[in-house]
Amino acid sequence: MEEMNWVDIEGAISSGFKTVVIGVGSTEQHGPYLPTQTDALTADVMANLVAQKLKNALQAQTIRVGCSDHHLPYPGTISLKNSTLKAIIHDYIESLQRHGFEKIIFIPTHGGNFIPIKEAVEEAQEKYSNLKIIAFTDLMKFVDAQDKIAADLNVAKEEAGAHAGEVETSQILYLAEDLVKRERFQPGYLGKLGEDEIEMLFKRGMPSLTEIGVIGDPVKASKEHGKIYIEKMVEFLTENIKKAL
Repeated sequence: MEEMNWVDIEGAISSGFKTVVIGVGSTEQHGPYLPTQTDALTADVMANLVAQKLKNALQAQTIRVGCSDHHLPYPGTISLKNSTLKAIIHDYIESLQRHGFEKIIFIPTHGGNFIPIKEAVEEAQEKYSNLKIIAFTDLMKFVDAQDKIAADLNVAKEEAGAHAGEVETSQILYLAEDLVKRERFQPGYLGKLGEDEIEMLFKRGMPSLTEIGVIGDPVKASKEHGKIYIEKMVEFLTENIKKAL
């Protein structure tokens, strides 16, 4: 919709485009070789592709900054408070429902956004009983889906990584190769990533696990893998959204 004018948007809604999809990314460090817009870029592309697959759906402007306190030790990271992101989600819904949208869908691509988005959507759904408001906020299910795709490509879970590993690096090589610094590729944290490690990560920041801000190993990353990750994750998200609808 950000490339459309209001007359054409109104016409689309009137002709049955009553679903709107919004990606929610972040502006944060992704190691010494990926851009700070990594999550925002993947959110933008995935939301667009999901909207196309759903049919009769439009894409609203991506929310490009998220909750990234644990990345603030690294320059360039901009973080919202949970309350700020929730307020933005509420404002998006308040705005979009006025125009006739009946189904509003949020797709977060950054782990720190999942809980505040879930809370905001639940609150908004109580307020707007006439709307269907959906967000895919099962972080472990999201990560597991990516790990399964990686396994099919002979990429180990530790290499695929939870942050700037093979998966995200492949995605950005596919979407914006010129922004990737290949000469800086190096593995980050490759150890266990269970509840204890994740809790420490959020409480003490990324440097508590990895000096370079990377969980995973980008060495096997490729544009070909990136295309597969994007397409397969879009299929996964679309399937889950259709079930929720």
